[in-house]
Amino acid sequence: MEVNEQRQEEDEERNFNTKGTKTTHLHSCRQCGKSFRRKSKLKKHRKTHAGEKPYTCTECGKSFSQLDSYKQHQKTHEDKRDHECLQCGKSFTRADSLKIHQRIHTGEKPYKCSYCEKSFIHSGHLKSHERIHTGEKPYHCTQCGKSYKDKSGLTYHLLVHTGEKPYHCTQCGHDFRSSSYLKLHMGIHTNEKPYACLFCEKRFLSLSDCKRHQITHTGERDHVCLQCGKSFTTAGYLKIHQMIHTGEKPHKCSYCEKSFIQSSDLKKHERIHTGEKPYHCTECGHDFRSSTSLKLHTRIHTNEKPYACLICEKRFSRLSDCKQHQKTHTGERDHVCLECGKSFNRAGSLKRHQKIHTGEKPHKCSYCEKRFIQSSELKRHERIHTGEKPYCCPPCQKSFKDSRSLTCHLRVHTGEKPFSS
Repeated sequence: MEVNEQRQEEDEERNFNTKGTKTTHLHSCRQCGKSFRRKSKLKKHRKTHAGEKPYTCTECGKSFSQLDSYKQHQKTHEDKRDHECLQCGKSFTRADSLKIHQRIHTGEKPYKCSYCEKSFIHSGHLKSHERIHTGEKPYHCTQCGKSYKDKSGLTYHLLVHTGEKPYHCTQCGHDFRSSSYLKLHMGIHTNEKPYACLFCEKRFLSLSDCKRHQITHTGERDHVCLQCGKSFTTAGYLKIHQMIHTGEKPHKCSYCEKSFIQSSDLKKHERIHTGEKPYHCTECGHDFRSSTSLKLHTRIHTNEKPYACLICEKRFSRLSDCKQHQKTHTGERDHVCLECGKSFNRAGSLKRHQKIHTGEKPHKCSYCEKRFIQSSELKRHERIHTGEKPYCCPPCQKSFKDSRSLTCHLRVHTGEKPFSS
């Protein structure tokens, strides 16, 4: 059967070549419309829709839809990395992978976008980028109909349906949906930060974080909202901002009626319902719902305060606190209540204040009938019932229910007087 099929393919290829029209595609996929010159290529492609992965690695159990992908994967176990970069020492299993890598050092970006000035190291990156301009999304989810501009986006999305997290951290046991997330996570354990800022000594785990940071030096904000004139460093941030004007909140909670502009905000919110706290402080053992909360928390242990006031040089662990403090110098109060005329220096403060007029107390205690205007007030209150004291004093290990109590207590150690007579 296989011999006959192979002969048929050879005959088709021969007939095709004699026509002298190498750009003609004979075999089209009925599901996505993609065309192929050879029937065998179409057959391989169909496996991506069917989810069929007949080639399984005996070493790690990972499965592949195509034989060449499977063979390439096996080389990662053989560890035959005989193509080494002379500039940084990084080694690769293939010569073409090394060639692409070397463009990082040379700065060469040979693939230029037909629609804008952007250039890319890899042809695949260019192809994916140009779909932003064309709006093309050729990869479709057969379960929900959602479309993606590249295969990696669809692959990641399909794992959301299955709940599968195939990439496993051998250090702490955490599982991830993509190899790139695992790679970034591993940097936490190894403390590897391969990307250095061109303007200062700061280093980063990911290239995207490094690029975002560099914009703080250049001040570049070339993505402008046409409705309010606000500008942003990336097209993604602009797109998220525009949802404020449209009122669009596409990400809906599975447990309650709340909706969110960003999927990351939904993910963090749903952890309130599930109780999941995947981020762990190695210093004191506390767990957190988000990596940002953990990062801010660790500054209690390190006493790191990276943000300085431009006027008095007072330092802060959070950028939002620094910006808020600077308004005490300028006296800026640009958020005004339309009911009573009271003004505030933060939108959040105005929003909380407006609930006094409406009488709204949306946050109800899980243990008693009390209700609160702010979620932070509810959280503090519920600690009366649970006995939880998450704020720990590093010098004496005494614990407190809230950060304010810890701040007051720390003055015992520092000798600082809260009020001057």
